[in-house]
Amino acid sequence: MPDTPSRTAPRSLALGALAAVLLTTSACGGTAHPGGGAVAAAYKLSSTTPAAAGPIDSFTWSLFAEPASIDYAYSFDFPPNQILSNVCESLLRWNPDLTTSPGLATSYSNPTPTSWVYQIRPGVHFHDGTVLTADDVVASLRRNLDPAVAGDWAYPFRNVQSVDKSGPLQVTVTLKTPDSTFNKYMAASPGTVESAATLAKDGKDYGNPADGVNCTGPFAFSSWTSGQSLVLKRFDDYWDPQLKAKAGQVKFVFLSDPTTRVNAFRTGEVDGGWMVPADAYDQLKSTPAGSLYFGQNTTVADEVVNNLKGPLGDARVRQALLMAIDRKGIVKAGAGGVGDVAESLVTANNWNGAPGSAAADARLALPAYPYDPAKAKALAQQAGVNGQKVVIATSPLDSQTTIITQAVAQAATAIGLKPEIDTISADKYTALFTDPAARQNVDLFLTFWYTSITDPLDMYGSLQTGAFSNYGSWSNPQFDAAVDQAVAAYDPAEHAAATAKAQQIAMQQLPWLPLYTEPVSVFLGKRITGVQPSIAYLYYPWAAQIGASR
Repeated sequence: MPDTPSRTAPRSLALGALAAVLLTTSACGGTAHPGGGAVAAAYKLSSTTPAAAGPIDSFTWSLFAEPASIDYAYSFDFPPNQILSNVCESLLRWNPDLTTSPGLATSYSNPTPTSWVYQIRPGVHFHDGTVLTADDVVASLRRNLDPAVAGDWAYPFRNVQSVDKSGPLQVTVTLKTPDSTFNKYMAASPGTVESAATLAKDGKDYGNPADGVNCTGPFAFSSWTSGQSLVLKRFDDYWDPQLKAKAGQVKFVFLSDPTTRVNAFRTGEVDGGWMVPADAYDQLKSTPAGSLYFGQNTTVADEVVNNLKGPLGDARVRQALLMAIDRKGIVKAGAGGVGDVAESLVTANNWNGAPGSAAADARLALPAYPYDPAKAKALAQQAGVNGQKVVIATSPLDSQTTIITQAVAQAATAIGLKPEIDTISADKYTALFTDPAARQNVDLFLTFWYTSITDPLDMYGSLQTGAFSNYGSWSNPQFDAAVDQAVAAYDPAEHAAATAKAQQIAMQQLPWLPLYTEPVSVFLGKRITGVQPSIAYLYYPWAAQIGASR
């Protein structure tokens, strides 16, 4: 696949996740079960919260950072996406149970292996009162192909040849080659529809604080006070009666300091927020100010192997390093016990919908890397490890990041490497994901990598030769061929089998080191309820369901 400018900041550090409190992993031992293992559950998943008792005038919601823009083409991070998911809509909808259903397209078809045809929903209004047309869909999707836009969602469009109006309310996407993942991306930001007139009028200013956006969601953009807050207001002419907003207004406040956010939850200054700091789980589970919930996720914490020319270029050294990392200890100390040791680079949720026993078979075929420092050191010595330096990049953003970095450094020492921790600023850390020059002289760095569709290929496609997010420039012809076969396969069984083959190769070679998975976290103050905890909040209009708790 071509080198495409996708996958940037959001896959980086989960930047505002936790407070800066140092803990130690040295006392947290444990052996993972075959296949990677899991930590005993210290939490339970909730598919929903109590239904709203009625409407509410307004509520406040915390964001760990202010968005740089709310232009959907550049919204590939937690703050902008959780705003836009309530304002803009896509052709399809990614639901909280990670299934897909109709959105602004009432239906779709795949009449040939290289074409997708979408029937556009009639009678839908943009927030300025104009009516949705096929021309709006064409203009919106074509932006992802425009090199002048150079958006973050070019990757899902890599196989697209053209996007054309094929009827009064019909749009046809023609592919260069069969692509079984393209339609799935139409339920996320790549399928977003904006008014063609607004795009033309605003040009490069589209999505900025002064102009906002003009979409079709249950909330409309109201105002943006830079450095402070962004306000949405209910759109009373919204087309879907099941998701008409219960709140008249949502005010997103930018609170970068984790301690400040937790205190705002406890005092009721802020009504809720996603991505709760892990070291606050215990206090928020017991506070009378509200309730803490956990939901389905597709996120894996990974160490990216950036330098394959140094000692980590030998797969045996990468395998040894993973076996020497006390991943169970990291979950306990860094994630408050809320998580599981990762068995692969994707979660089990990514395999939802796979036919028959495909998911189980793929899991059983994976190599296991149980915690075993002695065995790890012996393997590393076989590979010639003898005091070579490895640089681990990090940033002092939260306790979770610090704990992981310390644990990886301890593991590197345990197998005979000489780790050097390079602590850099948050903006320089983000640059690791976009600028090859920023990654020079870095061997390892941390990412929290979520997928935007219910398909492991969203992850594994990022590791193909030449892919933008293949930061270490790892290359394996067999892996590339397996991914290509999976992408081209519309048959579910063939798709799953090829994906499993790619996954097995990736887990044998370990271009990235999977550490652990953790659920989505959300706090709801006592005034509000109704949200469905799920990673789908990045694309699903979650705020529309929130209303008064009594």
